[in-house]
Amino acid sequence: MRIVRVGERDWELVRGIRLRALREDGQTLGAGVSREERFGPKHWQMRLRSTPTWLAVEGEAVGIVTMISEPASPVDDRHIIGLWVAPEARRAGIGWALVDTVRTAAAEEGARTLSLWVRDENEPAIDLFVRAGFERTGERQRSPRDDDRVEERYVYEIPEQ
Repeated sequence: MRIVRVGERDWELVRGIRLRALREDGQTLGAGVSREERFGPKHWQMRLRSTPTWLAVEGEAVGIVTMISEPASPVDDRHIIGLWVAPEARRAGIGWALVDTVRTAAAEEGARTLSLWVRDENEPAIDLFVRAGFERTGERQRSPRDDDRVEERYVYEIPEQ
């Protein structure tokens, strides 16, 4: 298994795994597949140009994660979005590898914290992030795309190098 950073030229590969993730686990990812299915090549290319994205590859892409600077967050915080591992590849360390990749990238950019939002019912993700050193903040919000669901913010303090 390799973790590779992808770019604009990889948009079809990223689109494929992102749509698969939304089809299989859209409820926990908090996004709708029908919206993203309508995105054209230019949108996917722009997304990859503006946000670092990595894929876990084992012959084919089996995992994905993206890092952003979230609006309204401190400038020294980076934010994890869209972490997903294919069901057939779970419990093999791929989620850990993707989190570690983002931690390293965030530290290299000078970030002091790495944060994310997790829906309350996404117990496997909560377990992964807590074991990876993320701490609950108690900051809660209604899910942006599903008002019936609640999510909590978790933060990881990046050690000084």
